[in-house]
Amino acid sequence: MKLFIKNMVCPRCIMSVEQILKENKLPTKYVQLGEVELLKDASKPQLQKLSEALEKVGFELLDDQRTQLIEHVKNLLIQKVQEGNIPEHFSIQKFLKGEIFKDYSSVSKLFSEVEGITMEQFFILQKIEKTKEWLTYNELSLSDIAFNLGYSSTQHLSSQFKKLTGMTPTAFKSLGARLRKTIDKVGNSPKS
Repeated sequence: MKLFIKNMVCPRCIMSVEQILKENKLPTKYVQLGEVELLKDASKPQLQKLSEALEKVGFELLDDQRTQLIEHVKNLLIQKVQEGNIPEHFSIQKFLKGEIFKDYSSVSKLFSEVEGITMEQFFILQKIEKTKEWLTYNELSLSDIAFNLGYSSTQHLSSQFKKLTGMTPTAFKSLGARLRKTIDKVGNSPKS
C-alpha cells in the first residue's frame, strides 16, 4: 500500500516519518521523500491514527491524486536544488519528463492552480533559499553558488536574489540566518 505524505522535504523528515510509522506498528517496504510503501494494507482506523500523528509534526497524509502529483513534483525540484549540481541550461520540462511520465503542460497548469505559483517560480525560490543557506554558513563563494545552482553569472544570481528578497547577497550575508525559511515554507509568499 502506497501512501503520499506532504511536507517531507529532507532526510530528517524521512527519519521522523519512519519513527511515526514504527510507533504505529506499520512496517514499510520503503520510505522516501513524499512517499511510503507499507508492507501490507492499513485499516481505516490505522490510517486515521497515522494521519493524526503525522499532522502533529507538520506532515499531511494525501489522498487526492492531483495533490500527490504536485507534492511529488515539488519534492523532485527540492531534491534537485539540494543536490547543488544544476547545469547552466537546466530545463525543468526535460528533467520532469524523465521523472514523471505525464504531459508537462498539464502538470505545469495543475501546479500553478494548486500552489498559486509556477513550477519555475517555485524552483527559483528554492534556489534562492539554497543560496541563503550557503551564504549563512559561508560554505561557498557567490561565484561558486551561482555555478552550482545553474546561473549564467554571479550578476544573474545577485539580480534575482535582490528581486526576490529585497537585498543583495552581501547584505543578506551580514544579517545572517534569521531571514531563512524552512524548505517546506518556500513558495508560500513572494518575498523571502
